[in-house]
Formats: sequence, structure tokens, C-alpha cells
Amino acid sequence: MNNQVNYFVNPMHLFQKDADSKTELAQQTRSDNKQHLVTGFRKEWIELLFRFTIIKIAVKNYSNPWHWLAVPLALDKKRRKNIGEHRLYKLANVGKTYYWSLYTPGWSRNSASFKSFIASEMNRIVPIKGKTNRFTSAYVAITKKCSLQCEHCYEWDNLNQKETQSEDKIHQTIARLQEKGISQIHLSGGEPLLKVNLIADIVRKAQKGTDFWVLTSGFKLHNENAEKIKAAGVKGVMISLDHYLHEKHNMFRGFKDAYYWVETAVHNAIENDLTTALSICVTRDFVTQNNLMQYALLAKKMGVSFIQILEPRAVGHYKEKEVDLTEEQIQLLEKFYLEMNYSPKYKDFPLISYHGYYQRRMGCYGAGNRSLYVDSDGDLNACPFCQKKSGNILNDDFPTVLEELQTNGCQQFKGSTD
Repeated sequence: MNNQVNYFVNPMHLFQKDADSKTELAQQTRSDNKQHLVTGFRKEWIELLFRFTIIKIAVKNYSNPWHWLAVPLALDKKRRKNIGEHRLYKLANVGKTYYWSLYTPGWSRNSASFKSFIASEMNRIVPIKGKTNRFTSAYVAITKKCSLQCEHCYEWDNLNQKETQSEDKIHQTIARLQEKGISQIHLSGGEPLLKVNLIADIVRKAQKGTDFWVLTSGFKLHNENAEKIKAAGVKGVMISLDHYLHEKHNMFRGFKDAYYWVETAVHNAIENDLTTALSICVTRDFVTQNNLMQYALLAKKMGVSFIQILEPRAVGHYKEKEVDLTEEQIQLLEKFYLEMNYSPKYKDFPLISYHGYYQRRMGCYGAGNRSLYVDSDGDLNACPFCQKKSGNILNDDFPTVLEELQTNGCQQFKGSTD
């Protein structure tokens, strides 16, 4: 796709760093007052406050005293059904907010997004009078533009094509989702930071009570842009890093400075109190115990709060390719996920988010169950990796489109009945 080169706009100048600074930057670690993991007594105390908040939400929404304890207990039972009888030894702490999970709004004493999320989950157990959130999360692509040529790109066929969604339509899309009620919106692309002013405008104009995240390669996340999106109200960033080795990641992303962009982006995100996650698409060549451990060690050194593990799917640039992991590799990933999150041995490592683990046990929460994907044309899909359009969020009747989306379901896993 020759027109991709039009968007390489002296990228190194954007960071105002010279080549000699790369080694120095790689050795930098987060400041003690930035995001970190909480363990021990403080973690137990925060969990106690967290449970008390849940009971308060139940008391507020139910008139029957039986539900004040029964519904929170049912929520805990649902959690155990999802992950088993495992116990977290750590929480991620950014500012005054504490996180158990990447796709659950963080808890703080006054978090509207956390409270509305819990109320919506309670509503699925015992109906609540009044409005609750329809969705937990949505991915919204705000641009087709991107400077990279990533091996696994699910938007490959749309990259750098003519934009079909005006900024006004994107604002309408956000408003349509918020009308239904939503806890998190993840802004993607393309590369969303090519539209950094739009990101800031979206978040400033959105209704309160939704957490906004940016999914990025790290391109253009220099300090000025990190400050800008934080000031607008962005909660966090997921930065794609697909190998712990510089040359491997650069090759995967199709650009020689892609790894350096990640280093710079992570540093700037953490310095500006943006909750920070690394996201990796784990290929057949990558999934070994050594590679997973080396990646986790790097993430720990960088000071991020989360690692997101994505399995490759035969869509976009991987279309019609044999990319599914072997059964042995899936078992290795599940073991890695459990050990990193629930073994005290790894309590100082970032929390792991691995969708495949619960999808194989609980079914998929995408396809309009709790989550969906609005692509760069405004069309609804089950998720970024299940691209079967079910209609347009603005041009079609939204309830009808949602019903079709749920009927079509996830193309990889059965839909969740939870």
C-alpha cells in the first residue's frame, strides 16, 4: 500500500530525541510516586474498602435487605466461576485509583465509572429500577490513518484509505454509546494519536462516568501529547509491544524505530499518570516459556501496570493464514496467566489480561453482550478480530443492529450466557 508512506512525517523529530538517548531512556524506570503495584496489608485494606463500596451500591439500588448481601455474594460467585478459586496478591495503583483488571473500571472513593459498572453487573443478577449501563466497553476506531505496517493488523484492508467518518459523526457515535450506558471506551484506529486533538475533544465533550483509553503503537505519544490527553480526561493507554527484542518488534511493526516509540510512550504515559498497559499479539513463533518470561521482566522494568495478551486471528493482514496457536501453546499461556496473577512469587510483576482464558470457560462477552467494535466506517462488529458487519451505529436502528450483532455472535468462541 504505497500511500502509507505519506504519513511518515519525520517521526523521530516528534520525540525531540537523538540516537544517543535511546540507551539512556531504556534504562529509565518509573518514579516512586508514579503507578505501582500494591501488595500486603495495604492491598487487603483497599479490598475491604472495595467490598464496602459494593455493599453500599447494593443498599442504594435495592429495597429488599436480603439483596444487600445476596447480590454482592452472587457477584463474587460469578468472579470465581470465571477465574476459579484464585486469589490476587497485588493491585495496580495509579494516583488514587486501584485496579484489579484492565477491562474493569478502577476503584476509588468517588469513581462514577466503577459504581455504574458494578450497578450494571448487579442488574444482570437482580434487576435494578432505573437506568444501568448496557455495555462494559467498546472499541471505537477514529481514523484509518497509520504510519506502520504491522504483521497482525486487523484493519489492514482499511489503512490509509479515505476517511468516511467526520469528526462530528465520531462525536455522535460516542454519544450513541453513552446513551445506552457504557463503562469504558477504547479509542483505536489506525493510529489514534494521529488525531490527538480529536481524542482530547472527544473526551472533554463526553458525558462523565465513562473511562476513555487510547490504543496506540506509541507513535506520537511524546510528552506534550501525553499531557494533552491526560488533561482532557483520558484514563489510560494500551501500547503495543510485540517482542522484548528491539529488532523483532521493529520487524513485526514494519518500521526501524517502532521499539523506541514504545519506550518513549511508556515513559511519557507513566510520567503523566496515565494508567499504562503493554499489549502483545503472541504468535506461534513467540509463545515459549522463555519469551513470555523475558517479556514480563521487561514490562516490570518499564513500570507498566498491565500486560494484555492477544491471540492472533486470521483477519486483516493475517487473512487466510494459519496463525492459530497450538493446544500446547494455549496451555502454556494459561499457566503463565495464572502464575503471574495469582502466585505470590510474581506479586511485583504487572497484572496480566488474557481474554482467551475466560472466553474458553465463560464464552465471549463481545458481539453486543458487554462489548462491541465500531470500525472506522461506523459499522458494528463483534470485536476487532471478529469482523462481520451488523449495520451502522448512526445510519441504522441501533436496537435492531444490536440484536443482529448478538445473533451473529463471536466467530471464535460461543457467546456468553452470563
